[in-house]
Amino acid sequence: MTKTRIAVAGAGLIGLRHIEEIQKNTSCVLHAIVDPSPNASQIASSQGVPLYTTIEALFASDKPDGIILATPNHLHVEQGLQCIAAGVPVLVEKPVGHTLEEGRRLVETAERAGHKLLVGHHRPHSPILHKAVEIVRSGVLGNIVGVMGSAVFYKPDADGYYDPPYDWRRKAGGGPILINMTHEVGNLRAMVGEIVAVQAFSSNATREFEVEDTVAINLRFANGALGTFLLSDTAACARSWEQTSQENKAYPSYDDEDAYVIVGTYGSLSVPTMRIKRYERKEDRSWWKPFTQETVSLERSDPLAHQIENFCQVIRGEAEPVVTGRDGLQNLRVTDAISKAAQSGQVVQVELD
Repeated sequence: MTKTRIAVAGAGLIGLRHIEEIQKNTSCVLHAIVDPSPNASQIASSQGVPLYTTIEALFASDKPDGIILATPNHLHVEQGLQCIAAGVPVLVEKPVGHTLEEGRRLVETAERAGHKLLVGHHRPHSPILHKAVEIVRSGVLGNIVGVMGSAVFYKPDADGYYDPPYDWRRKAGGGPILINMTHEVGNLRAMVGEIVAVQAFSSNATREFEVEDTVAINLRFANGALGTFLLSDTAACARSWEQTSQENKAYPSYDDEDAYVIVGTYGSLSVPTMRIKRYERKEDRSWWKPFTQETVSLERSDPLAHQIENFCQVIRGEAEPVVTGRDGLQNLRVTDAISKAAQSGQVVQVELD
């Protein structure tokens, strides 16, 4: 079988992870890197592939079978439209656009053109999320009442994380709502249901950047469930997916912590430890009586690897996207509503397709 040729635009942190997974995958090959930054030349040389400073230059020279856009958020739509015009299937890193309006423009353009557009929300490829959804849908927890979630961690002050050319992380659109919460929104929608309204408080008191560093969020779901979520990139705490799921070995992991607790009328599920506490019978439901407790076993694997495989299968016409442009757009609608709620102090309704 001829290997699927994948180009990667953006050789930063997430771009390098995509390159790593492409190199591991037996059905595809890294075709080229697109990045104008000074250190990109060394990266391309080490990978043995050509380097281009622009997507236009790549397409003019040798079109790949597909391209991954791992570039700064504000470039996603412009570059995505270039890929659509060139007829090159594209996986756009989340968010699908740096604003809701721009994200909608990209998705609708792709749909009109019948173009293959995937969005890089990799957690829907996670075996942990699959198992959590399976447990919730089994009914063992009863009717879902609510969810408590968190993504609290400390992004480094040093190591150039917030310095040029990455100083866009200090500015509007570069904070944890758009960068990190968009992943959590996808998890919440999968495990609990569609989010129809949000309320939020945000703060930039710790880093004092233009953009937020901490957010407290209330959520209302279409099925009547409620949720709370604490988000911060300045909190020295392990209660985040990255530091509990064991999916990305670059992060230290703590197997006594969870990122979510989903609660229902018969029991609760903690994710990702997959601990269930539940009542087996209706008449046992009382805080005076003990729960039946169990831990569900599962096999962990890297969702980024599964995402690359799905992208290659979509390019070859062997599968449908796990995460479509519409999925990415709905996640963006919710994160946009969270931003507006934090700015206005009001409850913001979320539009559903």
